[in-house]
Amino acid sequence: MGEFNPALAALHAAAGVDCSAFITAWNPFSSQQEPARNLSLQQALEQALQQRGLRWIGGVGQHPADAWPGEESLLVLGLTLDDARALGAQFGQNAIVWSGADALPQLILLR
Repeated sequence: MGEFNPALAALHAAAGVDCSAFITAWNPFSSQQEPARNLSLQQALEQALQQRGLRWIGGVGQHPADAWPGEESLLVLGLTLDDARALGAQFGQNAIVWSGADALPQLILLR
């Protein structure tokens, strides 16, 4: 977080975008859900992104020093900060990670 990421900068350039967001639909409001529920929520997020014509790369969000289990997440290419905030709120997330043209990932708190 907050450090230039050359791989992200290269990905932005290759995809022809100047921003991206790392977002999940898992465990809304930090309330652990059953695996089937999390998968359903994540599929709904993917459908919302498909409807907007956005591209993404799958990943896992997990803090290296935290015991909270990893969550399936998506790096959404070309997602503006306002749209990323709206999607995070729609799916009950406390935060998202967003990066602009500077390729500096930032934790964006939503609540």
